[in-house]
Amino acid sequence: MTTATELTSGNAAAVVLAAGHSKRLRSEQPKVLHGVGGRPLVSWVVQAAREVGCAPICVVVGSGADQVRSVLDSAGAGDIVWVEQPEQRGTGHALSMARGVLRSEGLALVLSGDAPLVRPGTLSALLEAAAAGWGSLAVADLPEPGSLGRVAREGDRLVRIVEAADADEDTLALRTVNAGHYALPVPEIFEWLEKVDASNARGEFYLTEAVSAAAREHPVAAVRLEDASEALGVNSRADLAAVQRVFYRRAVDGLLAAGVTVLDPETVWIDAGVTVGVDSVLHPNVTLLGASSVGSGCTVHSGAWIRDSVLDDGVEVLPYSVLDGARVASDCTIGPFARLRPEAVLEDGAKVGNFVEVKKATLGPGVKASHLAYLGDASVGAGANIGAGVITCNYDGKKKSRTVIGEGAFVGSDCILVAPVEIGAGAYTGAGSVITKDVPEETLAVGRARQKNIKRRPR
Repeated sequence: MTTATELTSGNAAAVVLAAGHSKRLRSEQPKVLHGVGGRPLVSWVVQAAREVGCAPICVVVGSGADQVRSVLDSAGAGDIVWVEQPEQRGTGHALSMARGVLRSEGLALVLSGDAPLVRPGTLSALLEAAAAGWGSLAVADLPEPGSLGRVAREGDRLVRIVEAADADEDTLALRTVNAGHYALPVPEIFEWLEKVDASNARGEFYLTEAVSAAAREHPVAAVRLEDASEALGVNSRADLAAVQRVFYRRAVDGLLAAGVTVLDPETVWIDAGVTVGVDSVLHPNVTLLGASSVGSGCTVHSGAWIRDSVLDDGVEVLPYSVLDGARVASDCTIGPFARLRPEAVLEDGAKVGNFVEVKKATLGPGVKASHLAYLGDASVGAGANIGAGVITCNYDGKKKSRTVIGEGAFVGSDCILVAPVEIGAGAYTGAGSVITKDVPEETLAVGRARQKNIKRRPR
């Protein structure tokens, strides 16, 4: 774990307030570890701070501290200083816990770990505005401010911040809210925090009270957010859903600008790490998650769910197919209702049809598995045809074994291939066969009981 690091004079640090749970979320998991856009809330805030060059990045944690540490430390950046807030006594108290870390003079970004929509450009604007005065905070104008603190200002200068729980009717009528992002001078902010008491509706030490007090003597800039969604924080499941929608819409807007057709932007969900090539088409109700990559000229039809998969150019995914950890080469067709499980590999021009499942198997160029098949732990050579109802029996109750199907082989409908077994190049298996022994090249194998017709008894 990184130890407390002294700020070099003139550098900006970041303090991310990430302590505690939210009762309204009704969750055993720390609030800041709930996911949005494929990552925990707090990781987005830390990433934004990194992108503007903050050092160190101090994360203040409370209950669930070990869980938060585990998630952020697993990224391996090593630039996080951890500070514990044993009791959750408000944002001012949380920031004061970081005093021993931020000893030198300079600016510190103070950010909410549950407000993941903040952009690096906003943080740069806050630092620039603070450098021209005493400090700065981000504000937004919302038609329905709800429980967010209200901000009174004169032009671009802060007058005061009032928490909604302590506001009178006139103050609640204000539509300018505190977005919860600040750039504040160190060590001066700690001196103002010493003057704050907890005589308010929540019995907490508010950072907003210290900033408001400072604004009576110093110029504190109110930096208006062009995108008001950056003020959204997460305190309930409804908040989480609202933030998630913004993330997905941002991702879709990025694809539209990059030359991707999205037929219904409101129903397409795309994680931030996903890439899609030009001239690809995404139909309604498509979900692209994790580290997925879709090439150029692809078409992904309605209901497709794709996670951590790579699709090369010209792939068509038909409706309601599931791809999870798959690798699909150019010009393949998948579905409808197909499932590619981890380590499924389709080479150029392969076709997997309706209700076909592929797991830890490689289908060579031009392979066709058009209907109702299961191909697990298998290798299928170029141009082979897999009939309807084919199953590779890869598990004997103790271990998994592989099936090898050679180039140009034809596996008849309803065949069961009991692994380990090899079907030679150009070989055929008769429909309904149970194949337990290797089949040589260019050979027809039939493994089924001889048909016997028995006359029915008279009624």
